[in-house]
Amino acid sequence: MTSPQPNDKAPSATTLLPLSDAVQHALAVTKRGVDELLIESEFAQKLARSEKTGKPLRIKLGLDPTAPDLHLGHTVVLNKMRQLQDLGHTVIFLIGDFTSMIGDPSGRNATRPPLTREQIEENAQTYFKQASLVLDPSKTEIRYNSEWCDPLGSRGLIQLSSKYTVARMMERDDFTKRFKAGTPISVHEFLYPLMQGYDSVALHADLELGGTDQKFNLLVGRELQKDYGQEQQCILTMPLLEGLDGVEKMSKSKNNYIAITEPANTMFAKVMSISDEMMWRYYDLLSFCSLEQIAQYKKSVAEGQNPRDIKVAIAQEIVTRFHNKQAAEDALADFVNRSKGGIPDDIAEVTLSGAPIGIAQLLKQANLCASTSEAMRMVDQGGVRIDGAVISDKQLQVQAGTVVLQVGKRKFAKVTLTA
Repeated sequence: MTSPQPNDKAPSATTLLPLSDAVQHALAVTKRGVDELLIESEFAQKLARSEKTGKPLRIKLGLDPTAPDLHLGHTVVLNKMRQLQDLGHTVIFLIGDFTSMIGDPSGRNATRPPLTREQIEENAQTYFKQASLVLDPSKTEIRYNSEWCDPLGSRGLIQLSSKYTVARMMERDDFTKRFKAGTPISVHEFLYPLMQGYDSVALHADLELGGTDQKFNLLVGRELQKDYGQEQQCILTMPLLEGLDGVEKMSKSKNNYIAITEPANTMFAKVMSISDEMMWRYYDLLSFCSLEQIAQYKKSVAEGQNPRDIKVAIAQEIVTRFHNKQAAEDALADFVNRSKGGIPDDIAEVTLSGAPIGIAQLLKQANLCASTSEAMRMVDQGGVRIDGAVISDKQLQVQAGTVVLQVGKRKFAKVTLTA
C-alpha cells in the first residue's frame, strides 16, 4: 500500500450533530467498564456522524503476537471490541508482526528482547484463532502492520522520527524511571510508540483500544494523525482484570488466572470461586449481558436472591463462549456434584511406585502439591481427602492400590500405587 503523506493541515471542525437515543445507547455500551474514553465528546460526534451517513467507524486493536496463550484478563479488550462490533462498526484486528521485532517497552524496567521472525510467525498462527473465540471472525478485518511499515523504508522512518522529540518520549513513566535508575534505554525503543501511532495513520482509525499501560502509545497515534492531516482518533483504555484472589491482576505467574483453553469444568469452578463482590467486576468486563440485565441481577440480589445463582449465570456464559452450551451444562452438573462431595469424571490418572509412601510425598509426586511442606499444611487444614475421607494424619503411609486423592476443592487425581 502507498504510505500516507504528511500534511500540516488537519481537518476543520464540523457542525455538532444531535445525539439520538441510539447514539446515546452506543456511547453507554462503549463506556461500560472502561478506564478512560478520550475524548468522549469527539467520540459521541463520530457515532452521530456514523448514524447519519451509515458509514461504520473504524475500530482498531493492535496486539503483538508475543505469546499464543491467552487468559480472561487478555480478553477484556477483545470483549469491548466485540461489543463495538455488535453495534455495527468495523473492527480491525491488527497483528503487530513488524512492531514485535522492536518489542513494546510499555511497563518494562529493562529493554524487552525483540522476537525473531520465526517466533512471530509461529505465535501469529494461533493468535487470531484464540481471539476469534470472542470476536466475530466474519466481521473482523485482519491486518499486519508490516504491510505499511516495511515499505516505509529508511527515509520514511527518519521523517516519522522527526515528528516526536526526546523530551516528549521521556514523558513516559517507564522511560523516566529507567533513566533515573541508570537502566539502559535503547534508541529503537523510542520507535515503538511511533510505529504503533503510524498504524493508526495507515488504517485511518476512528478509535483505538488498549490497556491502561498503552495510553501513551495511543495518544501518539492521535498526534501523528493530526500531522498527516487526518481526523484524530479517540482512545479507549480498559482496566486490568483482577485474578481469582480479587487483589492482584490476573497473571499466570501469580497463579490466579483462568486460561481460555482450560477444560470447561475447571473454568466453571474457577469462576465460581471468585467473591460475590468481584462477580460484578467480571460482569462489567467479561459479560455480554445487557446493562439492563446486569441491573436486574443486582436488584434481585438486593432483594434476597442468592448471589451464587447470578455467579452460575456468568460462569455458564464464559464456558459457553470458549467451549459450547453443552459443556457449560455439564460443567454446572459437575460443580454441583463436587459441592456435594462427589468426584468429577475427568480427573487425571497417575501410576506411581514405592508403596508404602508418606501422604505428603504422594501428594507431591501426584502433582497435587508443589512441595511436601505444602502437602503438610493442606493436611493440617483438613484439605486432603482419600476416597472422599478427610485425612488428618500427616504421618500416614499409603499402601499399594488405587485411590482418589483430593486437595482443596478442585484438585483431584486417581492414583494407582505399586510397590
